[in-house]
Amino acid sequence: EVQLVESGGGLVQAGGSLRLSCAASGFTFDDYAIGWFRQGPGKDREGVSCISSSDGSTYYARSVKGRFTISSDNAKNTVYLQMNSLKPEDASVYYCAVAPWSGSPGECLHYHAMDYWGKGTLVTVSS
Repeated sequence: EVQLVESGGGLVQAGGSLRLSCAASGFTFDDYAIGWFRQGPGKDREGVSCISSSDGSTYYARSVKGRFTISSDNAKNTVYLQMNSLKPEDASVYYCAVAPWSGSPGECLHYHAMDYWGKGTLVTVSS
């Protein structure tokens, strides 16, 4: 059974930082992509960042590029999202998701391309 467990959310002031973790288990894809997505109230789910296990390629939404950094620790089967310079508009429930690596650059930023999802962790940013 594929399991993705997010952690690290919380309340932070604007300009602050948080690091989210996604502990992944139970999948056997040779190459895969793990992505971070977010969904605020009344909004569509938005791809934030993703990373390929094939070559370590990383992808970012324009709104977070330069502020967020995705990384992976393969020994721990964990993917991290370091979020710096947080803004109130970054407040959302953040989800991680996994899918076999398609080979298409940036496709893992699209939620319909992902197969398995975690339950999310809430990030609140106060102004």
